Amino acid sequence: MIAFCGLQLEHPIVNGSGTFDAIAARRAFGDALLHDFPFSAFVSKTITLAPRAGNPPPRLWEAPAGMINSIGLPNRGLEGYLEHDLPELARLPVALITNVMGSTDQEVSALVEALDARDEVAAIELNVSCPNVKTGLDIGADPVSLAALVRAVRPLTRKPLIVKLTPNTADVAAVAVAAEAEGADAVSLINTLRAMALAPGGSGPWLGGGTGGLSGPAIRNVALAQVAAVASRVSIPVVGMGGISRGCHARDLISVGANLVAVGTESFRDPCAGSRIAAELKSLQIATSP
Repeated sequence: MIAFCGLQLEHPIVNGSGTFDAIAARRAFGDALLHDFPFSAFVSKTITLAPRAGNPPPRLWEAPAGMINSIGLPNRGLEGYLEHDLPELARLPVALITNVMGSTDQEVSALVEALDARDEVAAIELNVSCPNVKTGLDIGADPVSLAALVRAVRPLTRKPLIVKLTPNTADVAAVAVAAEAEGADAVSLINTLRAMALAPGGSGPWLGGGTGGLSGPAIRNVALAQVAAVASRVSIPVVGMGGISRGCHARDLISVGANLVAVGTESFRDPCAGSRIAAELKSLQIATSP
């Protein structure tokens, strides 16, 4: 068992937010999904206060060694999540971590307060890749803005707070230190890297949102460097992610300081990737144990 922020998890492999639709998977695989769930905890897609339709299509671009997505965080909003999604997700056989995002401290505070009241939610993950309305920067790119956000929401919940950091900043470790100083229980990284794809002939952006987020094997070495930098500066647990498709990739992140490893893009190719990677990692750890 793995101890993480007061939760007891069967193994260190979880999903990256928004990369595995557990409700759709349940419709496809039935109760078999509940008996052999691929992750030791489930992280929901990002929930915002008001419903979001997401970005206009096209939303995906296949890049060499990865993909660029411009999904735009479509979701039912807080009320829709509590009414429709949470009852379904509460049936999963693992702890539920709900990911939330807002553009102001007040929006995030409202989300955190509402989720604190729900026993089905084991922990809350703050997605801080949203632009700050005052500075124009991603909240998670600025240690001062992030510190203010965590300071505002920390008193509002007894549940573990995980801060999902943006990689699109000059010093991700400094941002992680700011989150820890204000009471974050853990940090997770890396999120996608900002990227663009052009339409054939270079006639303009291909993606409906203009730019998107690059994920997959192409960002694995960036993830390794940023996780190592953060783990060397904080004492709270670190969830590492970015291009994980094999057990040896998970082992690499753990070797530089990750406590848990999240699988994202690989689940689009292989819905059972979480279970497979967990088994591969266990075999590697047994093979190298004294």
